[in-house]
Amino acid sequence: MANFHVRSNSLPSKSHPIVNYVEDQLCRLRSSEGTSTSATSVITKLASLRDLHEGINNLLQMPSTQQALCHENSEKWTNKLLEESLGLVDLCGFARDVVSLTKGSVQDLQSSIRRNRVLKSVLILLSGENGKQRNWSFLSKFTRTSRVDSERDQERGAESLLSLELHKSGKDIDVQNVLKQLKASEMAIQELEEEVDAFFSSLVKTRVSLLNALNH
Repeated sequence: MANFHVRSNSLPSKSHPIVNYVEDQLCRLRSSEGTSTSATSVITKLASLRDLHEGINNLLQMPSTQQALCHENSEKWTNKLLEESLGLVDLCGFARDVVSLTKGSVQDLQSSIRRNRVLKSVLILLSGENGKQRNWSFLSKFTRTSRVDSERDQERGAESLLSLELHKSGKDIDVQNVLKQLKASEMAIQELEEEVDAFFSSLVKTRVSLLNALNH
């Protein structure tokens, strides 16, 4: 909205609190340009964009703004504004889908690593020259437990039992660090997804307010 300028006595004064709020949010966003592109920085910028659109939405609710938008001299400007607002909604919707797919991929990768970890650990146990009877007994115990527990409980129980057995046998598979990193990534993506969803909602809300103002 900052890319368009309409001179009208009907527009709110620059000293109005809502106008000041919108300008402050714009200044904050401009000052953050070129800064870090880390997940935390992106989330912070999305929050600022959401706050900006909340301010724009409040601005659109004002009678003076609605009168200015409905003025015949503003028709070209308002049509351009509607077109660009739709583009923002579509772009944000696409970004939301990408984030959701990324989160799903990370979760699938975590599950795959856990399953492979269990399978590889079982194979290591069974391939040992010593204690084969104990290993088969352990595998039988795990199989009986798997019939009762849920899939998640199976994974947790299997990892606990295998960790104990591998510790006893002096063997270990170091994938815990990878799983921790994936978990951290999943949490960051989850936070990003929530912020993108909130920003998407604010964009839709702003567009609806704009349409309502034009049809007022």
